[in-house]
Amino acid sequence: MIVVTGATGNVGGELVRTLTSAGERVVAVSRHPAPLPDGVPHHVADLADPDSLRPALDGADALFLLVAGDDPEGILSAAKESGVRRVTLLSSLGVGTRPDAYRHAESFENAVRGSGLDWTILRSGGLNSNAYAWAASIRADRTAAAPFGAVGLPMVDPADVAEVAAAALREEGHGGRTYELTGPSLVTPRDRAVAIGAALGTPVRFVEQTRDEARAQMLAFMPEPVVEGTLAILGEPLPAEQRVSPDVERVLGRTPRPFTDWAARMVGAFR
Repeated sequence: MIVVTGATGNVGGELVRTLTSAGERVVAVSRHPAPLPDGVPHHVADLADPDSLRPALDGADALFLLVAGDDPEGILSAAKESGVRRVTLLSSLGVGTRPDAYRHAESFENAVRGSGLDWTILRSGGLNSNAYAWAASIRADRTAAAPFGAVGLPMVDPADVAEVAAAALREEGHGGRTYELTGPSLVTPRDRAVAIGAALGTPVRFVEQTRDEARAQMLAFMPEPVVEGTLAILGEPLPAEQRVSPDVERVLGRTPRPFTDWAARMVGAFR
């Protein structure tokens, strides 16, 4: 049995569907209920309280873990005591490129490596689903606002991250590996707005924000160090942050999906 934390999120939801389609028994964990595939039990838990996770872990042999809460050792201890043997952690590329801004995620990586479990770490690039932040403005007046409109990053499809996670959770040969997950090419915010417009069949106007405007918006839901690190990646990416990684193709045997594919699949969110 595989326990999926963050099971109602963009990656976790895709992972639950991927695993159940493969015939795996899955327990979905999140702080709030949401629609799930038929037959998938849901357990309400908060990773800030490792003990709340214990009932979901009973009988599990694998765990998909998010960077959430402040006690990774407590979560991993509960997992080991429940008989979990394998853990896959969803982390961030920023741990490798800007460790000062991503110390929280780094602490989870270190705890996973020292857990004694068969571990795999997925360092994800920016997710295509970040474009959901534009959903309301695109629905209202066909506009999308973001800073650094001409700066490209290799955004990755949550479905690709989920498929790599499923492989790490189900297959041998991924233990002790850290995978960097990106899309197939650099995509700018303007490119993303154009792609969503093409999927809608009507143009989406791109509005370039200043750095300060974007910073104020992000501070509403992100800690300041993460905001500063994220703005640095978006505006002045290091070569490692613009590198297209081969790891999705290595694990899945195919090239990553482009942003246009994601936009076409998720166009309903922008109508």
